[in-house]
Amino acid sequence: MIYSLTGRLIHKQNSVAVVECAGVGYSCQTTNQTLSRLSGDTVTLFTYMHITENSLDLFGFATRDELDLFKMLISVSGVGPKAALAILNEYTPDRLLLFIASGDAKMITKAQGVGPKLAQRIVLELKDKASKQLPSGVIAAPDDIFSSQSEISVGKDNLSQAVAALVSLGYSRSEAVSALSAVDPSLDADDMIRQALLRLARI
Repeated sequence: MIYSLTGRLIHKQNSVAVVECAGVGYSCQTTNQTLSRLSGDTVTLFTYMHITENSLDLFGFATRDELDLFKMLISVSGVGPKAALAILNEYTPDRLLLFIASGDAKMITKAQGVGPKLAQRIVLELKDKASKQLPSGVIAAPDDIFSSQSEISVGKDNLSQAVAALVSLGYSRSEAVSALSAVDPSLDADDMIRQALLRLARI
């Protein structure tokens, strides 16, 4: 199994990067985010080889985080490499983890070719894993997130109050958590909300 490739970047276009190592050009399918990171003569890609009866495909990513999330996605029933790449083309790993952990399947459907049922399956199967990878202080969604009658349960701490306030303003829970993740947790709830709203206005 090929763990990584380090060599000269000789071509990149349309979700493909070609890295030449010892005279051999390895064609790696990848994401737009990885392509945007590749610059200079020498690059390194962390790789995953997908083998089927009819094909042998190599996938490469600029970071271990992106590769690990790619592997998580294709572990879900019905999610193949193409769907996983489409999702990672839409979001950074950190942002996608927030959507999954908070149960926001709707945001995942923005990826090309990903319908509501598949997005919901991704959330159901990966929610626990995604929650464990979130930074400390980030709140995951309640278990009944898919119930139309469910109410968001929040604690009494400032972060929970800020999340609830942003949700009441019409933002999704994952958008609220993402905006608040970069805010100083020592602030009171009102100040956290103000700073989060400023960040959301720039997105």
